[in-house]
Amino acid sequence: MKRTVKLLNIDILDISTEELLKSFDEGVLITPNVDHLIKLQKDAELYQIYQQTDWVICDSKIVQLGLKFLGKPVKEVIPGSSFFPAYYNFHRNNDAVKIFLMGAAEGVAEKAAVKINEKVGREIVIGHHSPTYGFEKNEQECLDIVDKINQSGATVLVVGVGAPKQEKWIFKYKHLMLGVKVFMALGATIDFEAGTLKRAPVLMQKLSLEWLYRMWKEPGRLWKRYMVDDLPFFTLIFKEKRCVYKNPFGK
Repeated sequence: MKRTVKLLNIDILDISTEELLKSFDEGVLITPNVDHLIKLQKDAELYQIYQQTDWVICDSKIVQLGLKFLGKPVKEVIPGSSFFPAYYNFHRNNDAVKIFLMGAAEGVAEKAAVKINEKVGREIVIGHHSPTYGFEKNEQECLDIVDKINQSGATVLVVGVGAPKQEKWIFKYKHLMLGVKVFMALGATIDFEAGTLKRAPVLMQKLSLEWLYRMWKEPGRLWKRYMVDDLPFFTLIFKEKRCVYKNPFGK
C-alpha cells in the first residue's frame, strides 16, 4: 500500500525514485511544486484531478522543506526533470515502453526525441508533437493530436505544456488513448531533454535554489510567479502548522 502525506489539500506519495521506477507501470503521474500548491487553493478542476491521480510525487525542495517543517518528511524529492531520464534509462531494454513527447516549441520535441534515442540506443521515443499556442481551446486540434498519439503506438505519453494546462489536457483526453498506459505531466522536461533549457547547477539544486536559477534564465516569464504569486505558500504552511488551514473546497 502506498504511503502518503497530507500537504494543505492534497496527498503526496512518500516514495523513493527506485520504488517509483519499479512500481509505476500505469496511471497518471503529476509533480506538484509550490506554484501547483498555490493554484490548488483556487482551481477546483485541478483539485479534482489531484484527487483522481495515483502518482503525486514531491517535485520541489521547498515543498520538501514545508513537509519537514510540518513533521511529515518524505523520503526523497523527485523532480519530473530528473525522473524522466531515470525512467527511460530504466526501461531502455523494455520494448513495451514506447514514448510519445507532446509539448514545447516547434521542433523542440523532435530534438529531444533524437537525443533521448541516441542515449538509450534504441527508438524508445517513437513520436513527438509540438502543439500550437492555445491548442487546448481548439477541440479539433486536440483530437488530431490524440489521433497522432494513437497511430504512433505509444504506451507512454509525456506532456510538457505547463501546469495546469497539461494535467487538465491529460484528464480530458486520456480515455481516448487506450494504448497509452502511462501519462506524465512534466512541464519543461522536454526542453531540458532537447537542451533548449538548462537545469540549475547541482549545488543550486541541493541548496533549494533551482527556482532562483530558472528565474534568472527566464525573468520575463517567472519573476512574478516566484516573487509574488507563490509567496502565500509560506502563510499557508504556517496555518497548517497551527491547525487553522481550511481546504477551500471543503473536503
